[in-house]
Order: sequence, then structure tokens, then C-alpha cells
Amino acid sequence: MPIRKTKTPEGTHQTLKNMSYENGLVSWLMYDGWQVFSPVVDHGHKTDILVSDGPNYHRIQVKTIDAQSEDHIIENRWEGSHVGYVIYIARNSTWGYVMPAFEEPRRPMNHSAHKRFLHQDRKSFLKAFHAFDM
Repeated sequence: MPIRKTKTPEGTHQTLKNMSYENGLVSWLMYDGWQVFSPVVDHGHKTDILVSDGPNYHRIQVKTIDAQSEDHIIENRWEGSHVGYVIYIARNSTWGYVMPAFEEPRRPMNHSAHKRFLHQDRKSFLKAFHAFDM
């Protein structure tokens, strides 16, 4: 088995870890029957994943965080974009949240409009994702 013998720069390594969460979400959405598209560049549009059921398209922003608790305050980093949903995944735990993109500047992670998934697995995620009428 190959062994990586070069050091990955810290910023690059963090990007690779963050993208691994996006790729996991892509596979769960595809398993669920969604057509999934990845923008070549998401700068400015804030869209990490674009999903479609055929006639409808939804822009999704994916964020990863190191949160100490689920009442962690998150900041609106998609203002002015057409993102419909944001998915937050805790890098230092097993949970995550699916939420509609909100307009206020900040909100607690565990806000009542957000849907929690207890485990970072397909079944838990899709249950939270399906809680929204898309």
C-alpha cells in the first residue's frame, strides 16, 4: 500500500478534510435519488452542492465547524446569495444540522427551524434533510 511521504501544508490539509464532508453528503444525496452537481467554482455564489429532482434545483452551502455545543452561534455567510439550504457538520463530534438559509446576521445552531442529525451517516442525515418541503 502506498505511503504518503510528503507533508501536506496545514491550509491544504484543512481544505481536504472539509471537502471530504462535502463528498460524503454528495454520496448520501445520490443514494437518495437526487441529481447532484458540483460547481467548478463556488466563490460569490456560495453554492457547494446543487441538487435536483428533475424540475427543481436547490443550492446548498456546506459548512464544517469545531463546536463545543449545539447552541454555538453561527454567522450568516451566504447573505445576498441564492442558497436555499445550509448544512453544518461538527468536525469534532458526530452530529450536524440541516437548515434553511436564514437572513439574520447570526443564529444559534440549535434554532427551532434547524433539523439536527445525531449521527454523521446517510440515514440520520436524510431524515433531517427530508424534514424540509423542497
